[in-house]
Amino acid sequence: MTDSSKAPRTIQVAHSPDSDDAFMFYALAEGRVPTPYTYVHELSDIESLNQRARRGELEVSAVSIHAYAYLADRYALMASGSSMGDGYGPRLVSLARRPDDPRQALAGRRVAVPGLYTTAYLALKLYQPAVEPVVMPFDQIEDAVHAGKVEVGLLIHEGQLTYGDAGLHLWEDLGAWWMRDTGLPLPLGGNVVRRDLGAEVIAQVARDVRASVEYALEHRAAALGHAKQYSRGLSDERADEFVGMYVNQWTVDYGPVGRRAVQVLLDRAAEAGLIPHRVQVEFVG
Repeated sequence: MTDSSKAPRTIQVAHSPDSDDAFMFYALAEGRVPTPYTYVHELSDIESLNQRARRGELEVSAVSIHAYAYLADRYALMASGSSMGDGYGPRLVSLARRPDDPRQALAGRRVAVPGLYTTAYLALKLYQPAVEPVVMPFDQIEDAVHAGKVEVGLLIHEGQLTYGDAGLHLWEDLGAWWMRDTGLPLPLGGNVVRRDLGAEVIAQVARDVRASVEYALEHRAAALGHAKQYSRGLSDERADEFVGMYVNQWTVDYGPVGRRAVQVLLDRAAEAGLIPHRVQVEFVG
């Protein structure tokens, strides 16, 4: 651990350019949270953030819970900032109508996925290991399905709400499947802070992130106005719905159930050989 007296006054924070993350970090981005630090925001897609965190490049970042299995030695998982699918989550869609047994029908099929370290992909492999993943940017997946490049697409972000507008059919909602299977919400993403910043800095960052989430929830209209610029064409009503799905009381704090959900997900991943080893998850803040 470094001496907190040498802690940087500027903290780099990275997150996705999506309405839910923008909502979550609104107060930090707009200086609404009293803090000794200046936060500099960097926006990038979640798989890029997963990869950069694996290399230790980011001080504070949103990451996939799947990716955290590879980061736990270098990063602490903050108790605030989760994106939790509470009976809903990444969705498998196709031009073809839903088969009677979508799980079996997926075996051997080419499925477009938004990254091999996303929790969406981990959930897919737990649901049906025998898929052939085709990695592509998340915002190109619907077009790939329509073009016949893949038979099925795994949608994250706003596509979870809009796939039907483009004539695609739902095969499975992986968050709903996970809830049926475990009785738990599906922990998709979280916020991490690099351990070498030192205990005092980590604690302050964790407080600031929680304060940012709480401020956004208490000043919803203003935070939604800020987030709308990242909603990729969603109507105000749908943007509000999407933000509500992934920024809520789970985001303020995982709580006992959310903490258990993270551990169960990673334990199942380890048992299935989908991550290198079991991870004992610890939360800060």
